Amino acid sequence: MKRIFLVEDDMSLIGGLSFAVRKQGYEIDIARTSLEADAMWTEDRYDLVILDVSLPDGSGFELCKKLRRTSKVPIMFLTAADEEADIIMGLDIGADDYITKPFKLAVFLSRIHALLRRSDNFSQSEAELYSNEIRVQRLKGEVYKNGELLDLTANEYKLLCLFMENPNVILSAEQILGKLWDCDENYIDNNTLTVYIRRLRMKIEDDPGEPKRIVTVRRMGYKWNVVE
Repeated sequence: MKRIFLVEDDMSLIGGLSFAVRKQGYEIDIARTSLEADAMWTEDRYDLVILDVSLPDGSGFELCKKLRRTSKVPIMFLTAADEEADIIMGLDIGADDYITKPFKLAVFLSRIHALLRRSDNFSQSEAELYSNEIRVQRLKGEVYKNGELLDLTANEYKLLCLFMENPNVILSAEQILGKLWDCDENYIDNNTLTVYIRRLRMKIEDDPGEPKRIVTVRRMGYKWNVVE
């Protein structure tokens, strides 16, 4: 049974979400503060973490950063912080999804199912990917370029895996968004994807200004160009 870790201080929201999540067959543990979350967190105990941004004793952003130092667990923000800068920050520091309040319960549950399904798909994929002098060790969640460990965010890691799983295949922006995020949401759009691809190129390309690994195919999308 999948276990979800909810970090939220709104008691009225906690009750409704807990009931809905358990009705879907999931187990759920709840922390109301960052301090409680630190005390309760155990690696490999949870399949999904749901964070509020504004907590009584700190920021969900800081908690997300802390979890990402040691864990690849899917993380979703569920928060009233709906400014574009907050959304981009949440995704950039490693969150897999970002839902703003108010929200529809059916959409929330659907996104939980999607994150857990994607996580299962990643865990069942082949243990190692290698091409273009880039090596991905899935069991460790590590990426190397010419033997040197790269520092990738969770979303950069997933984006790279998607490209490497589809060598020399043109992927449209819609296909990429549909695989990794929910493309019907405004905060995940082509502009956001462009930012992620640019940042990923900065880390894996020899010359990011003239990319050879992730190439843009005009009016069609992007391609992992196997040059070896």
